[in-house]
Amino acid sequence: MVTNNKSHIDRVVQPIQKFIQQEKSGGLVLGISVIVALFLANSPWSEAYHHFFEHKFGLQFDGETYLEYSIHHWINDGLMAIFFFVVGLELKREIIGGELSNPRKAMLPIIAAIGGMLVPAVIYFSLNPTGDVQGGWGIPMATDIAFALGVLYLLGDRIPLSLKVFLTALAIVDDLGAVLVIAFFYTSEISASSLLTGLAFLSAMYLGNKAGIRSILFYAVLGIGGVWTSFLLSGIHATIAAVLAAFVIPADVKIKEVSYIEKIKKYLSKFGGIDPKHNIPTLTNEQLHVLDEIKKDTNQAIPPLQRLEHAMHPMVTFVIIPVFALANAGVSVLDIDVNELFSTNVALGVGLGLLVGKVVGVVGFTWLSSKLKIAPFPDGMNLRNLFGLGLLAAIGFTMSLFVTSLAFNDATYVTQAKIGIFTASIAGGILGYIVLNKQSKKAGK
Repeated sequence: MVTNNKSHIDRVVQPIQKFIQQEKSGGLVLGISVIVALFLANSPWSEAYHHFFEHKFGLQFDGETYLEYSIHHWINDGLMAIFFFVVGLELKREIIGGELSNPRKAMLPIIAAIGGMLVPAVIYFSLNPTGDVQGGWGIPMATDIAFALGVLYLLGDRIPLSLKVFLTALAIVDDLGAVLVIAFFYTSEISASSLLTGLAFLSAMYLGNKAGIRSILFYAVLGIGGVWTSFLLSGIHATIAAVLAAFVIPADVKIKEVSYIEKIKKYLSKFGGIDPKHNIPTLTNEQLHVLDEIKKDTNQAIPPLQRLEHAMHPMVTFVIIPVFALANAGVSVLDIDVNELFSTNVALGVGLGLLVGKVVGVVGFTWLSSKLKIAPFPDGMNLRNLFGLGLLAAIGFTMSLFVTSLAFNDATYVTQAKIGIFTASIAGGILGYIVLNKQSKKAGK
């Protein structure tokens, strides 16, 4: 009976686990969230949908309310701080031991990412050189890594691994560029005292790292209660605090691989030598003690940075980003006045910045770098599939929507920017898939 129940549970759980582990799943869930947001924004429940995210809540203490913000604000400054924290962890891991650790391998995607940020910004700025609309130049600079990789992984093994690595490294550098743009250009008035307090907490986390502290709780308390809260109150966007906090999370281990292997061998030998009680399903105290030691040493053999990244990645991919999309992607298309939509060049600047600027920037800077012999093309890359990657880089959903929320307060400009983002991202994803799929078929012949 127990076996049957277990098999029923496995039938439900295993497909969910398999779905979560697939690279393309994040992009699929994000796409569904965008569709749901657009449906709600253009349904009879539109008013209730928009009103829901304007509800405010905060912390009450001794009759006073602190940190009282709307649900929309909490999502953009709170939940997205977790997203940026994971981005920071990925950046640090890539710099220490990933694709960005080898200067020669990293050079080409770094140059491609720079081109993919500069050209879109120039295109937008040339179309919107003055006035309040000028501030949207950062919107077409960013690539949505989840969506772009999701489309790429739909092609499966037909795409060389080198292209997947290249796009991943490009998107990570692109994320770093977006973080720097937000930090330097989309920050309001700064409270020096709150900023100094946040930096003091950040210093404490750094010193804890150097002192050998590996407790996740230690970094969580200082990171959330200290760094994030202080930056939130300082005027500097709280997502920057998340990236900085991620960079001081320890990336080394207490137990090296060789020592860990030796210890595990001894534990397994000891565990195997314990006389089990075959007549009951529970373990003996001695067995529990050995397993606790294995668990403790296993945790000490995994860097806190990777432990956090591994644990938080599913939550970010399948909860935080979809919730962000639900809160930010809702555009009431039925209420759009075509004349109002093109009353400025915001939609045009964002759309062309992403769809044209990203392609020209990524392909142009990469091709030029190879011609100047700064860095060679990776194995399996040519101009055609590089063009396909450039189109995928035009997918800017999450990061572009986020920068839009920082760049504009005017609802008209926000709507125009979102139309530009959606149009370019959908076109880039479809065209990128077609180009890469066609190229892979030719390569397979």
